[in-house]
Amino acid sequence: MSGIAHHLVKRGIEHTQDRYRTGTFAQDGDNKPFGHPHIVAAALVITALLWFFALSAVQYIYGGVVATLTMIETPTATAFKVDPVESDEADAPLLSSDEKKSSTTEPDLFYVKTKPITSKIRTTIRHIVAEAGPWARFRGLQVALAYHFIHHILFQVLTALFGGAIISQSLAAVVTAVVLCRLQMLWTHVVISTPSEKKWYRRFPTIDAGKKVILPTAVWALAEQATIYVPLALFVVFDLEGYFRNPASFNELSPMQQKSVMLAAFAVMMSGFATAVLVVFPASVTLKRVQASLLPEEYDSIVPFDRSFGGKVQPQVVGGTGVVSMLDAWKTFDWSARFRLIKLYAKIFAIQVSATVFFILFAVFQVRMINGDYILY
Repeated sequence: MSGIAHHLVKRGIEHTQDRYRTGTFAQDGDNKPFGHPHIVAAALVITALLWFFALSAVQYIYGGVVATLTMIETPTATAFKVDPVESDEADAPLLSSDEKKSSTTEPDLFYVKTKPITSKIRTTIRHIVAEAGPWARFRGLQVALAYHFIHHILFQVLTALFGGAIISQSLAAVVTAVVLCRLQMLWTHVVISTPSEKKWYRRFPTIDAGKKVILPTAVWALAEQATIYVPLALFVVFDLEGYFRNPASFNELSPMQQKSVMLAAFAVMMSGFATAVLVVFPASVTLKRVQASLLPEEYDSIVPFDRSFGGKVQPQVVGGTGVVSMLDAWKTFDWSARFRLIKLYAKIFAIQVSATVFFILFAVFQVRMINGDYILY
């Protein structure tokens, strides 16, 4: 969604620049004067910046913080004790005092699974704000900014070293993710733990802990690249490049051929979506849960979290590995949690689409208000 919106904004800015240089708007084949180009340009730039910050906030708060908490939460169960009582019904069998003593039973225990905190966005935000204050929505933001800044620089350096080809860029992306795996794990630990007096840069995971997340980080980074190469491979197989470079050639095809090309284009788009759901989704969940399993004992989690992963993880002090395996990390993430996370992603997508439509309409409204009925085409 963000990629599509970025493309539309880029095209809109380019078109606005053309109109700004000519000082006219095109409407019904006539050139009409562009009355306030500076004001319109400033308004559109401010609107674009507001749109960017709004979508970034949605992606970080909901797609980052809330999604990570959803990935690691372990719903708790509340036990209720029910004591046995003697029946007072008329047809109940009469028991002697000795029989009553012998028939005494232990109280029955009933376990009721509580509703997960992350079942709704609102309850999640309320919980973390109550636990960590009003800025808890942006917890870990400093680590995230440091990660993305270093990631950008390192990626550019490695891309220059490996060459500018697309395969070189993918290799650079994977290597960069692996090199920064400790910093990424630090972000996860800051997000899922209760507030600490320590500064974030004093909470770096140990080198030994970093070694344990190299493999899941590499798998996740490769899965991210798969969302590029799978659609790209189908794009080449279906020979769609010619229509992309020369859209007019599509009109020269017969109706049947046009349908075939449209189906091929649809298959390319769906392949990217399928790769994201079937490959990136499990890889991302697995990585976060492996990182969470390495949360130091001195820190408590801000949501209920089973550090033993159902007894599959033993602490190092008793001879265990102290980390959940990739397979167990995914298997212990049950289907109810998976559907909860998918619903969250669907809500995020809907919010981003709604925000984008709102800002587009708001930009159109501004142009109409400033220049009367003149509108950008």
